[in-house]
Amino acid sequence: MTHQQVVRLAEQWLRSRYRCGIVLSEQSCASGETPDVIGWKGTCRSVVVECKTSRADFLADREKPFRKDPELGMGCERLYLMPRGLIGKHELPPKWGLLECAGREVQLTIKPCRQSQRTAQGQMREMNLLLASLRRVEIRIEPQSITDFLKWKNRLAEYNGGRLPEGIVAPEAELNVHLSGTPCGRRLVDAD
Repeated sequence: MTHQQVVRLAEQWLRSRYRCGIVLSEQSCASGETPDVIGWKGTCRSVVVECKTSRADFLADREKPFRKDPELGMGCERLYLMPRGLIGKHELPPKWGLLECAGREVQLTIKPCRQSQRTAQGQMREMNLLLASLRRVEIRIEPQSITDFLKWKNRLAEYNGGRLPEGIVAPEAELNVHLSGTPCGRRLVDAD
C-alpha cells in the first residue's frame, strides 16, 4: 500500500468508526508537526493517526522533536496505522494505540491511552493547525470572506423568500457538536 492509501484509510476510520466530526490530513502549520491525519470528536477531543508503510519510516518517526518530547505533540489520543505485522506491539511509544490494516480492513489492535496526552502546548499547536487550515480555505474562496461563505444558507433563504431550498438543513438544525452545548473551555478540557 502507498502512504496516500493508508492516509485515506485513517481518514475513513476516524470519520466512520471513531466518530470524528472534523478530520484533516497532511496539513502543516508553524509548529512543525504535520500529522498524517488528525480528527476531533465530541468536545474538542483530538485524535492523531500517524500512517507508516515501512518499518524504516516507523523508526525514523521516533526522531521527530514531538516524539522525543511527547508534551510538544498534538493529540489527546495518538495512534499509528500500518500494515499488519510491521512492528511488534512492544515497539509502540508509551500510551500510543495501534491500528493495523490488511487491504481495506482496519483493525484497532491496541487501544490508545484514554487519559488525554495533549498538553496546553499541544492544544495551542492544534489551534495553530486549525487556524492555518481555515486561512487556506479563506484564500481559496476570496474575494468572499470565510464569514460570508459560512452564511451561504442565509443568502439562499433570502433569495427564496425566507425558505431554504428542499434538502438544505437550517443552521440551527445542523447535527454539529461544535455548534451546541458548552464551548471548549476549562470544564471540557478537564473532561479529556
